[in-house]
Amino acid sequence: MNIIEFENINIGYDYRYLILNEVNLKIKEGEHWGILGANGSGKSTLLKLLSNDLYPNTHYKFKKKIFDKEVWDIFELKKQLGIVTNEIQNEFVYSARYASAYEIVRSGFYASLGKMDHHIYTDEQNKKTDEIFDYLNINELKEKKSSQMSTGELRKCLIARALIHKPKALLLDEPTTGLDIKAQRNFLKLIKKLTSSMSIIIITHHIEEIIEEISHVALIAENRIYLQGKKEKLMMSENISKVFDLNIELEQKNGRYVISDIKED
Repeated sequence: MNIIEFENINIGYDYRYLILNEVNLKIKEGEHWGILGANGSGKSTLLKLLSNDLYPNTHYKFKKKIFDKEVWDIFELKKQLGIVTNEIQNEFVYSARYASAYEIVRSGFYASLGKMDHHIYTDEQNKKTDEIFDYLNINELKEKKSSQMSTGELRKCLIARALIHKPKALLLDEPTTGLDIKAQRNFLKLIKKLTSSMSIIIITHHIEEIIEEISHVALIAENRIYLQGKKEKLMMSENISKVFDLNIELEQKNGRYVISDIKED
């Protein structure tokens, strides 16, 4: 099954200003992808296209399929495609400050910001919530309020929330933004664990988020996905230099990629 199958898609917020042109992207179930682009390159717009929050702006023929379907109820789609973004995290920071981690995770059943007064949870839903806390090894957070959590702790809760419906794929938007070095390492370990049970798609401008388990990359430059394919063939200095419009020297160390030098023009 193809998770994503896009062909010839133009996307923007009106017809006069397209942010991404001729988007062609195919992601198969079981693959793990990193989508790499600079700030302002259209990553957030692409994410909204992936999540069905934006639709193509085009008069031309195009293909837009997610899990081999062209038409989705957005709430049904998000049961198949778990989504964790900085935008969602900010909603919990500002609008659900007093929700506990347990309430945050369990709210995934209703796609709400924590528990609402009219929500009634079954024993089966409570059991499933407990199982996710056990699986992610975050039981110590259960009673902690959103306002008391670190950025990394809240992000782990949002991943747990995204897993509540056992999605086939997990879409992560710059997952280590705002985390210190230790929190980054711990969080990426969690992502590595998830790759054994579902496809992971990371949209980022951070080279260090292209973990060993990522099998494919798509590189965004000049308002389009200009390269996509196997990671080891595309993660080269020349290609990364084009993504960031800098003269970058890229090295591979222990299966990870690092920027070793940025040369002056």
